[in-house]
Amino acid sequence: MLTLSHAQGLIQTILAETASRTDLKPMTAVVVDAGGHVIASAREDGASPIRVDLATGKARGAVLMGVGSRKLGERAESQAYFIQAMNALADGSLVPVPGGVLIRDTAGVVLGALGVTGDTSDQDEDLAIRAIQAHGFTADP
Repeated sequence: MLTLSHAQGLIQTILAETASRTDLKPMTAVVVDAGGHVIASAREDGASPIRVDLATGKARGAVLMGVGSRKLGERAESQAYFIQAMNALADGSLVPVPGGVLIRDTAGVVLGALGVTGDTSDQDEDLAIRAIQAHGFTADP
C-alpha cells in the first residue's frame, strides 16, 4: 500500500532535487493511489496553477491505463481515437505525455503513480523515476 508518508517522501525528494538545481523550472508533483485518487501534491512557488491538474492527469492516466504516460503518448500517436475515447471516459483528465510514472512494489503490483510537471516532459519523467527508485519502489515509465 502507498501511504501518505510514502507520497510525501516522494514529493520531498522531487522538491529537494529541484531546489539544488538551477536548470529546472518550478515543478509540481502529485502522487495518486492505485485507484487514481490523489494522496498528496505540491506546487513550487512560481509554478502555474494548472500544473497540479497536469501532474494529476499524468499520474491518473498512468494508473487508469496501467502504463506510464510516455507509453500513453506513444499510443496516442498511433491510435489517437482510442486515447481520445479513454480521455473522455476519464473526464478529460488523462494527459498522455511523459512525466506520469507507475509506482510498483517488489512483486510488480501497481501501488499508484507519481506525476511530475514543470519542465520538459523528459526532465519531468526523469525526476519521477529517480524519486520512485530512491524510495525503494520500482518505477515503470
